[in-house]
Amino acid sequence: MPPLPDREPAVQALMLASRALVGLTVRALADVEADVTIPQFRTLVVLSARGSMRGADIAEELNVNPSTGTRMTDRLVAKGLVRRVRSTDDRRAVQLRLTRAGHDIVETVMARRRAELERIVGETAPLWQPAVTEALTAFATAAGEMPEHQWWMGWTRHADDLS
Repeated sequence: MPPLPDREPAVQALMLASRALVGLTVRALADVEADVTIPQFRTLVVLSARGSMRGADIAEELNVNPSTGTRMTDRLVAKGLVRRVRSTDDRRAVQLRLTRAGHDIVETVMARRRAELERIVGETAPLWQPAVTEALTAFATAAGEMPEHQWWMGWTRHADDLS
């Protein structure tokens, strides 16, 4: 389906903004000690937001094949950022949880991203009309993202998940 002409400027602006946001994440990840890829970081963010999850649920959340999700979580377990925990109710069920090190990486990267975004928004302050903020919020919601205050505070709620 070809893009609709009236939507093309918005799509192009979002493509440019998404590249800038990925760049912010890459730079923030480069500053942390652990060797974490963007997909691995996204997995850590999902676990920080949702708490313990089954591997299949993480793969579904990330929209990847279960085998891809398994390989990714295996690497995060090997790095000590995620741990596997068997359910006390069903020993066959395995949940994945953030470790303290995984939590610390998410917290550090998000704080660095936020500081950089605050700097950029400060430099472009006159452009941030309520309609722009509302449009970006609606875009994120349509993409399935939850507001920062809902998942960022989830660490307190899921503190028992951290080892």
